[in-house]
Amino acid sequence: MDKTCRHNLKIIKGNFILIKIKNIEEIFFAVSRYWGSLNSSLKRIEPIYAMHTGVAISDINWVWNEKPLKKDDAQAITQIKEYYKNLNLRFWWWVYPRGQSPETARMLQDAGLRLIAKVPCMAADLNNSLSDAKFSENISVIEVKDKSDLFFWKDVSFHGFEMPQRAREQYDTFVASFNLGGQSPQRLFLACLDGKPVATSLLFTHGKSAGIYYVSTLPDYRNKGCGLSITQAAMQAGFKDIILQATPSGEKVYTRAGFKEYCRAEIYKL
Repeated sequence: MDKTCRHNLKIIKGNFILIKIKNIEEIFFAVSRYWGSLNSSLKRIEPIYAMHTGVAISDINWVWNEKPLKKDDAQAITQIKEYYKNLNLRFWWWVYPRGQSPETARMLQDAGLRLIAKVPCMAADLNNSLSDAKFSENISVIEVKDKSDLFFWKDVSFHGFEMPQRAREQYDTFVASFNLGGQSPQRLFLACLDGKPVATSLLFTHGKSAGIYYVSTLPDYRNKGCGLSITQAAMQAGFKDIILQATPSGEKVYTRAGFKEYCRAEIYKL
């Protein structure tokens, strides 16, 4: 292979990765705006956005900047902090590649936020993934279609994420705002092991791509294939590109399902 061909292949690969990263970012921004619209909590102070679920748990109340921060944004950061302080809610500040810079990191740290994680952002091309793998005979996956199914989805996800009991009423209110109609960009899935609901996932659709969120399994039923099965079920919804952010415990599961890491999102917390 000559040098010109190698150079062209390198450019094609680089563009492919940039497109994947852009899709990953756009899905996150879209789901954040949508969840913020459910309770009219979406707030924008250019270039910063914020939303909250009403649940007093930092990892489901989000702030993000869609471009690098500058010195002039110091007041906006202060306003965002006051916004959550007045609500008595904690939050995570997500910084994706398009918003990352040394100045962004410095400004957030100067504002009292610290970097707590660099989360792998993964995507699966369904032409090459294991999305057609068969489930174990004792695992079944259903799509949530009514309030009865939603009750089980809500209960399993709450306990699967091991949320504190003090947040139960707030979480119930947030999930109750979900629209299960055909016009909703969300599709919810529930996995059952031997007929018992034990795992959840949520597929958020945006254009030709979709993101997987709320993958949880009840503690007593982990490492039995439920997480992999419900991820694969969401992957079979007809979208070519499926995107997610992986927790340390879930990264191996997602790799088995055909996902690859394309970038990392930084999370800051007060």
